[in-house]
Amino acid sequence: MSSNSIIPRPLAQLPWRLLLLVMAIGGFGLVILYSAAGGSMSPWAQSQGVRFLIFLVVAILLSRFRESFWQQLAFPAYGIILVLLTVVELVGVVGGGSQRWLDLGVIRLQPSELMKPCIVLAVARFYALLPPGETRSWTALWPTALLIGVPAALVMLQPDLGTALMIVAGGMTVAFLAGLPIRLFVGGALALAALLPIAFSMMHDYQRNRILIFLNPESDPLGTGYHISQSKIAIGSGGLFGKGFLNGTQSHLDYLPEGHTDFIFATMAEEWGLVGGLLLILAFMALIRWGIGVGIRAESRFAKLTAAGLATTIFFYVAINLMMVMGLAPVVGIPLPLVSFGGSAMMTVMICVGILMSLDRQPHQRGNFL
Repeated sequence: MSSNSIIPRPLAQLPWRLLLLVMAIGGFGLVILYSAAGGSMSPWAQSQGVRFLIFLVVAILLSRFRESFWQQLAFPAYGIILVLLTVVELVGVVGGGSQRWLDLGVIRLQPSELMKPCIVLAVARFYALLPPGETRSWTALWPTALLIGVPAALVMLQPDLGTALMIVAGGMTVAFLAGLPIRLFVGGALALAALLPIAFSMMHDYQRNRILIFLNPESDPLGTGYHISQSKIAIGSGGLFGKGFLNGTQSHLDYLPEGHTDFIFATMAEEWGLVGGLLLILAFMALIRWGIGVGIRAESRFAKLTAAGLATTIFFYVAINLMMVMGLAPVVGIPLPLVSFGGSAMMTVMICVGILMSLDRQPHQRGNFL
């Protein structure tokens, strides 16, 4: 502790601007959940607040680890989570038609959520170990394809299309930034486009309906297109400044399904309008920009790739959810992190923030763990 300061050095060294930004986003989420419950802390805001405080502490603890710890953890953690994904297929808990969770008694663990930051660590570690001269060779491609493809396939079996896409997106982002030739990505995109009819035929009925409704939501406005139609109504009716706090009608009258989870942005936009929506988006942009800055400032190849991958993971969360609620993408069940009710997405994003803080402190770390 400094002689001219009463604040302990570990607390003084924390990135308080970032933490205040994260707390502002999470706090605004609690306000929205309070309104969505009709002006009550239960059943959503209170438990969400407790989860937020717990994961905030977890993020701060993660920031105390050295970069070498994440390098050593990358492959073992990937293997453990891959085993857990396999166990989910065997004895996982079924909920909402999907088998995604492991019942540990105290909590229900969703291993696919942990794979989102873990795939970034694993792919970044692989390219950090690979000699730079081999980045554009076949040796740099097929191990990455396996690292990304195996967990994505296991998650698709649950089935969870949204999470599988995020795992692929996170891993491919790191591979692209590592220097894989762009022709491989173009070729992969063309091959994927050619396989789309086959993939569409293999989807579950509800997944095919989501895509068809995305293309034409008015075809079944009271059935499978109901979510998107009501979401657009809620967002549009908010106008510039919104209807006012606690004055939303779509969510309070139960017209808007999942107004506290996947479609919470529509709940917010109805009451806070375009201004509230833009401020929330700008806050997320500031968080993502900070994460990219961590990668730019990093000294090692592993830290640069990891930071960029984790920041992109947060970006995919926000972008996919906003596109989904605005009818610009199919409904794939991706929540708005730190805002939507639930602990899975919050846990993932807080892990990402914790690792990013750890990497950002690397050049001047003293007295940290491991």
